[in-house]
Amino acid sequence: MEELRPGLWTWTAPHPAWTPEEGGPDGWEREVRSYAYDAGDSLVLFDPLVSPDEIEELSAGRPVAILLTCGSHGRSGAELVERLGATLHAPVASVGELGPAAVPYELGEDLPGDVEPQVGGYPDEATLWLREHAALVVGDVFLAGERGFRVQPDSWLAEGLTHDDLRERLRPLVELPVEILLPTHGHPILENAHETLESALDS
Repeated sequence: MEELRPGLWTWTAPHPAWTPEEGGPDGWEREVRSYAYDAGDSLVLFDPLVSPDEIEELSAGRPVAILLTCGSHGRSGAELVERLGATLHAPVASVGELGPAAVPYELGEDLPGDVEPQVGGYPDEATLWLREHAALVVGDVFLAGERGFRVQPDSWLAEGLTHDDLRERLRPLVELPVEILLPTHGHPILENAHETLESALDS
């Protein structure tokens, strides 16, 4: 694990369901990224793909809360719930694909660690605002890699949705004082994050 700031970690792991057909310029890479946040009385995980043993060591006996940007990022969530008694939180429109253990959340709610869900690309997706670090965790709606930080490619768009529609939906995010961007596909943006976010929405 890499510590980005005191109490904020990231790591990558190969996604077990990935196939080469899903890669390429308009696809996603096999290595996906997760984050952990020391919230004092609990450990908060974002879209985690990780072994329970690693998290048990990091949590040091504290409660563990898992916050998902979307239902398809359940990753290790079910195993962490079963082995560590973690709570699993997901957008209300996506909990159906996660089973009864998932706790639904709505935009604007206060989640564990003083995290607030913000608008995502679709009704079943959210971005997650981590107030203490002025960090925005983003799932499938943004990608970061060799082509830079960008809105998801055309091939990912839902039927009938245009990139202009998607950018307008995401535009309220620029009102946040973002200092760090934490994509779950790609590399963290630790400098000029707000300008990078604006540029992605304007391009």
